[in-house]
Amino acid sequence: MTTPEPAVLPPPEPVKIGLLSISDRASAGVYEDKGVPALQEWLGRALLNPVTWVARVIPDEQDGISAALRALVDDEGCHLVLTTGGTGPAPRDVTPEATLAVADKEMPGFGEQMRQISLRFVPTAILSRQVAVIRKGALIINLPGQPKSIAETLEGLPNATPPCPGIFAAVPYCIDLIGGPYLETDDTVCKAFRPKTAQRPKRA
Repeated sequence: MTTPEPAVLPPPEPVKIGLLSISDRASAGVYEDKGVPALQEWLGRALLNPVTWVARVIPDEQDGISAALRALVDDEGCHLVLTTGGTGPAPRDVTPEATLAVADKEMPGFGEQMRQISLRFVPTAILSRQVAVIRKGALIINLPGQPKSIAETLEGLPNATPPCPGIFAAVPYCIDLIGGPYLETDDTVCKAFRPKTAQRPKRA
């Protein structure tokens, strides 16, 4: 008896991701931006999909941040937009306000979980004001400014006691629900969670 050939899965769907680093000094060339490279490095390991990156570094100006977010979603067609920087309580930290200004829906669970993760390390995590929103067919998430914190909030703390889930595990299903491409992840970096009815066959 011959063994049936395994089903040939179509290649992962392409995804367009916007990366927005918000910093007065980095945008002015005073120092090298580390936010966008940190995001690309982590996402490059986590995602199996072919990614088109649209990256920008801009100053902490509320109107400019909102304009950049609108452009990444409306003009560039990004399915996911991640920002880094500008989420603290200082007068120049206006990323959350700029993000909420372009929102169709707010997704408060993302910010709540990011603060839970960061509170494992520093009590000042309660000062962070990251938000996440839906604009049209895109998910926009504010992330911390430090590369180490970016990775921790995306990936979570799986080896902590008790473990603390990262926010990216919920991102693929959220993108599904708003009509975006099916994001596939490397489980060794971040295992995406979907209800069984929303799962497609896993790649070998």
